[in-house]
Amino acid sequence: MTKPNVLILRAPGTNCDQETGFAFEQAGGQATILHVNRVLENASLLDDFQILCLPGGFSFGDDVAAGRILAGVMQRHLADELRKFRDDGKLILGICNGFQVLIKSGLLLADDQQGPPATLTWNDSGRFDDRWVRLSVQGDGGPFLSGVSEMYLPIAHAEGKFVARDEATLEQLRSAGHLVLRYAPLDAAARADFNPDSDILPTPDNPNGSDASVAGIRDATGRVLGLMPHPERHIDPTHHPRWTRGEAGEQGDGLAMFQGAINYFA
Repeated sequence: MTKPNVLILRAPGTNCDQETGFAFEQAGGQATILHVNRVLENASLLDDFQILCLPGGFSFGDDVAAGRILAGVMQRHLADELRKFRDDGKLILGICNGFQVLIKSGLLLADDQQGPPATLTWNDSGRFDDRWVRLSVQGDGGPFLSGVSEMYLPIAHAEGKFVARDEATLEQLRSAGHLVLRYAPLDAAARADFNPDSDILPTPDNPNGSDASVAGIRDATGRVLGLMPHPERHIDPTHHPRWTRGEAGEQGDGLAMFQGAINYFA
């Protein structure tokens, strides 16, 4: 098949663009990394791609809030083009800082009369956390999570706590199938009986204190996904922190996400 074209959109402070592009290419795609200014100059560049990815890092230094400045740029200058990209059946992925950008731009969850239904804010620890977490897929995760039930991935963020506006809004998001990625117990025995909709998951299993242990969400179409953990940092067995002890699989858990996106266009 023709390799799907993937646009990795970077900004000042982005630092995971090369790794993310490599992950998509390992999955069978053709990745191109462009600075956001190039797309601002010529938004028709988006027409050449089937997948758009906003990778991790610290866009514009997170000077106002994590992802806030890039989200504002996209909302003000590229909102129509990005909605068309999505509505044309294409895929959009936001990883860590990219997730922050997607949710704060309104592309992932549209604002209603009361404003944004949810946001990402400071971890309960009040600091940057870098650790490995276990994730479970809940419901239909869309193309990126097709065939995936759980993953073991690293996190690296200070503002990754998912917070809904209120309990009613959280329930609406849950009922609508948006809350597709949840943190799960690291202990396998505890995972067997864990219910993310009713059980409270303590830290470090829920590393930032997210409502309902949310690690990632999808939009209403299922073609836009944002998550805080880094799938591009676990695409090879040797990325597993205990691979020398025989605990890694045949491939890194994160690779399946990129393969799911590429296979969507097969």
